[in-house]
Amino acid sequence: MKLYIYDHCPFCVKPRMIFGLKHMPVTDIVLLNDDVQTPTRMIGRKMVPILEQDGHFMGESMDIVAHVDALDGKPLLTGPTRPEVIGWMKEMHEPYLNLTLPRTAATPLPEFATTAARLYFIRNKEEMVGPFCQRLAESPALIARINAAFPRLSGLIRSPDAVNGQLSTDDIHLFPFLRNLTLVAGLVWPEPVRAYATRMAQATGIPLLDAMAA
Repeated sequence: MKLYIYDHCPFCVKPRMIFGLKHMPVTDIVLLNDDVQTPTRMIGRKMVPILEQDGHFMGESMDIVAHVDALDGKPLLTGPTRPEVIGWMKEMHEPYLNLTLPRTAATPLPEFATTAARLYFIRNKEEMVGPFCQRLAESPALIARINAAFPRLSGLIRSPDAVNGQLSTDDIHLFPFLRNLTLVAGLVWPEPVRAYATRMAQATGIPLLDAMAA
């Protein structure tokens, strides 16, 4: 199986997680961010992740997760879900985007290996959140919002191995969110939140992004 991804993309992290958690082999192929032709040929539009299996292509991150989790007849994501976990991410979505997108644009990740690919990302994401220079100038206030909300998330984490105590789709949504936040210097991570992110990175084989934090 092959998985076409961008490293920074939280939706791409989701299927990468299930492959890692289940110790199933897959070849990750990082596309350039401005490569429109390849994904369009596969699924009819520019979108990743894309799973290639036996000459067939599948898009949509959670469809891929469900498919891979069911392949061996021994699903892992059988734990409960809680609306409070998803609710926390929805509440933090605006500061999350405004903090992470400008920083992502400056990373040395392989999807930005060419200037054209990096500029493509910047142009598209600035249409979403506005000029990156303005968002970066707002960083202190945005960081304060995340820091103020972190204790509430800390109280929701029941185990470093699974946010609800048993692996569930909540983990598939939460870890990519927290992984991208590791790009942001100045966040004050409560110990349970940091332990969860670290443990999930180890369990999935997907490294955090602290080394690129700014």
